[in-house]
Amino acid sequence: MNKPRHPLDRAVRISRSPVRSSTLGPGYSVANSNTRILGPHAPHALGPVQPPAASANLGLNSDRLRTQMVRRLREQGITDDRVLAAMQTVARHDFVDQGLASRAYEDAALPIGYGQTISQPWVVAYMLAVMSEGRTPQRVLEIGAGCGYQAAVMAQFIPEVYAVERIRGLYDQARLNLSRGRSRGRVRLSFGDGMQGLEHRAPFDGIVVAAAGVKIPEVLLHQLAIGARLIAPEGAAHQRLILFERTGTASWHRVELEDVRFVPLRPGTQP
Repeated sequence: MNKPRHPLDRAVRISRSPVRSSTLGPGYSVANSNTRILGPHAPHALGPVQPPAASANLGLNSDRLRTQMVRRLREQGITDDRVLAAMQTVARHDFVDQGLASRAYEDAALPIGYGQTISQPWVVAYMLAVMSEGRTPQRVLEIGAGCGYQAAVMAQFIPEVYAVERIRGLYDQARLNLSRGRSRGRVRLSFGDGMQGLEHRAPFDGIVVAAAGVKIPEVLLHQLAIGARLIAPEGAAHQRLILFERTGTASWHRVELEDVRFVPLRPGTQP
């Protein structure tokens, strides 16, 4: 695999306005969440994110809270209108435990069971915006579907979304979540080893990996169409988002992006 000396000329025109690190549910920290990590000396230009007030019936004000979330994302540098509109459409509180619904629109990763988390909204928006920048992807693969939220967001502006989940309980949860509302029938969900991708559905116009491996599996790079992009966290103790663009049958451009902390990418399946 060829790794060029220079990063992508057009990689990531999203502004780098610092964002507060997210808070999490009980027993969770940035050490086990899908979230952005800021250095200890990074200025918090936007100030602390104020969580929305808890509501006895979140459904009554979820539209307003989503609008606030999308406004915050735009202030944080996300400018892709397709991504922002999709995140405005998908009800994030439908993808978390009812007990955490009042926190669904914070800029926070939240636990979804099985030691996994739903990604911080900024992380979801950023990864999708980078993958889609300057492109109109038609077929995209997600590795690590979790509760199905990110796949549901993609399905609002991408015609064919494929998602793989390796944990049976989460697969069942995602299948239920994706069977209702505006996501119904828009995502092709599979239970299996995401590290192997979906060779029989390749090539893809984009691949999003929602778990961090020490190295990004090369098999996934070969499932990209030429000109397509893969974005994934990479690393162990220190993780960064990595963007690959396939430039030929045996060539890829690589660029390192933000510091993050994701749950680990694991092989095989978990019953």
